[in-house]
Amino acid sequence: MSQQDHHVEPSTETVTEPGTTPPTRSITPWVFFPSAVIIVGFAAFAIGWPDTASQVFSDINGSIVGALGWYYILAVAIFVAFSFYMGLSRFGRIRLGKESDRPEFSTGSWFSMLFAAGMGIGLVFWGVAEPLNHFANPRPSVAGGSTEDIAELAINQSYMHWGIHAWAIYAVIGAAIAYTVHRLGKPMSIRWSLQPVLGNRVKGGLGHAIDVAAVVGTLFGVATSLGLGVSQIASGLEAVELLSSPGNVAKVVLIGLITAVSVMSLLSGVGKGIKWLSNANLVLAGALLVFVLIAGPTLFLAREFVQSLGTYMQNFIGLTFDVSAYQGEAGQTWQAGWTTFYWGWWIAWAPFVGIFIARISKGRTVAEFVAGVLAVPTVITFLWFSIMGGTALYQEMNGDGGLIAADGSVDSTMSLFTLLADLPGGYLVSIGAIILIALFFITSSDSGSLVVSMLTADGTDDPPTWVRLFWGITEGVLAAALLLAGGLGALQTASIIAALPFSIVMLLMVVSLWKMFHAEHMRYEFEDRQELLSEIGDHYGLEPSPPAVQSATRSPLSRLRGLRLKQRPAKAEPSTPEPTTPEE
Repeated sequence: MSQQDHHVEPSTETVTEPGTTPPTRSITPWVFFPSAVIIVGFAAFAIGWPDTASQVFSDINGSIVGALGWYYILAVAIFVAFSFYMGLSRFGRIRLGKESDRPEFSTGSWFSMLFAAGMGIGLVFWGVAEPLNHFANPRPSVAGGSTEDIAELAINQSYMHWGIHAWAIYAVIGAAIAYTVHRLGKPMSIRWSLQPVLGNRVKGGLGHAIDVAAVVGTLFGVATSLGLGVSQIASGLEAVELLSSPGNVAKVVLIGLITAVSVMSLLSGVGKGIKWLSNANLVLAGALLVFVLIAGPTLFLAREFVQSLGTYMQNFIGLTFDVSAYQGEAGQTWQAGWTTFYWGWWIAWAPFVGIFIARISKGRTVAEFVAGVLAVPTVITFLWFSIMGGTALYQEMNGDGGLIAADGSVDSTMSLFTLLADLPGGYLVSIGAIILIALFFITSSDSGSLVVSMLTADGTDDPPTWVRLFWGITEGVLAAALLLAGGLGALQTASIIAALPFSIVMLLMVVSLWKMFHAEHMRYEFEDRQELLSEIGDHYGLEPSPPAVQSATRSPLSRLRGLRLKQRPAKAEPSTPEPTTPEE
């Protein structure tokens, strides 16, 4: 008998529990209104008093990084360790769905959607800019090395910020949501993944607060990406001479135009606008990557990719726990601008990406889920940085340069277009890159708005149109507000601030997920033992207790103790046939 044949299905029917509201096409007032007040109030403050807001953001950023930078590093290390543990331990056999469920999407389609989830504006923005920044202004602990060593470590540092660590955050929240929704039949909401830890408190004010933290974090994370994207679009338009010296006004106009397109895509639904845009993103991003690989130093890039993978694996543990403790204020400043910012950004994005990958992963085992989520996007991300960043470093070290200014600064918003301009057909490719960034802008905005709408509308996957419209517009306004309040620095600070409360939620999620998986594993062990006993019961004289006794027990292990010896019937003596008299 197979494992799937004898496992008892947990109920996947969504039951309205006392104190909860059944999923409907309405809002959850205690999630929607507090989230709206926080976001709208923040945007109004940033737009109305930009100088004051910029100073406040700077002060908050310094306080958080100075006092809690180590906490972000340690929290992400825990997420990485737990993700590996989920996939490699006995929990790997657990299915994210009913035992009879099988993956809804083929492996190839699933990998493509995982790639789409991890491939966004940020990767296009930082693919060239980040390795150049690490090369021009390396972290204090490696600043005294040779040029070649610093270049190699620049790629490794980019791998660390965008690879396994980022996706481990998504794996934790994605697995928790997938299990509670597909296996336990709960609504699409963050709170239910914490029920094993918080109990019935998730149905009241504490549960509302958890979902509010998820909504605010998602909006800040997506707004940060949108702000980066529109800054790069403006620089691209300047590079192809379609816009001259774009300032904040031009960027706000661009945000307005692209947000309008995003809202139309959002209202058309997942099966139309969002799906079409995601497919277009994949094609354009792949074309850009292949173009740079062929037009750039191809042989060097192949060698550099293999070597950088080796050094990344060699330095993995050290990079994971490096908080620049011995570099004083310089180390603290570097952490704030890079690692702490990234960990805050990923945690802020976690509800959005987690819900998305949970939705597409129904029916997969935990081992399959972890392997796919950690491996596929990570490898593609490494290829992106190796090709885009490696080409930039090669050009700077062996070519005409021009990507790093004389004072050591890097124009992060313009670096991609400066790189493309030096390649054959660079003008046309730059226009294609602008279109790619715009499509990523739209996809990130409408997908993020849809997830936020679901979280504020009772977990339904079909939230009301006016709710989608409200959050789609609010996202654009928030991105504009952050740009006006300090540009890139304000965007980075917003992610760090938003991630702080939700990081606590995610640490509780680790504990909750372990409890759920442990209980599930114990059920598996009990059922395996039951199967074994049923096969050898006749030989040893064992039989399971009556159902009434089993249902009275409280755990799979206690039910094992319900087995009892049955009394064998006494052997009957062979009967002696009565003698018969043969008929005459």
